[in-house]
Amino acid sequence: MNKSELIDRMAHSAEIPKAAAAKALDAFTDAIAEALKADDKVALIGFGTFEVKKRAARTGRNPQTGEVIEIKASKTPSFKAGKALKDAVQ
Repeated sequence: MNKSELIDRMAHSAEIPKAAAAKALDAFTDAIAEALKADDKVALIGFGTFEVKKRAARTGRNPQTGEVIEIKASKTPSFKAGKALKDAVQ
């Protein structure tokens, strides 16, 4: 399912216009992104938890040359599914 199909399904399910569903979806994704940028955790009971995972700096190898390279520390977004979502999928 892509974004436009999700908007169609949200509009149909909530009985609202597609434009309103698109605004709601954009507001949701923006709010999640802003919270993660501020290092906050977003927990939606039953659905799942969005959080930022921190990766430590490490050394790696360039697979083409075999040269040792330094990989900088980084942050990456993470999602862990909640129990209700896991149960719905099974």
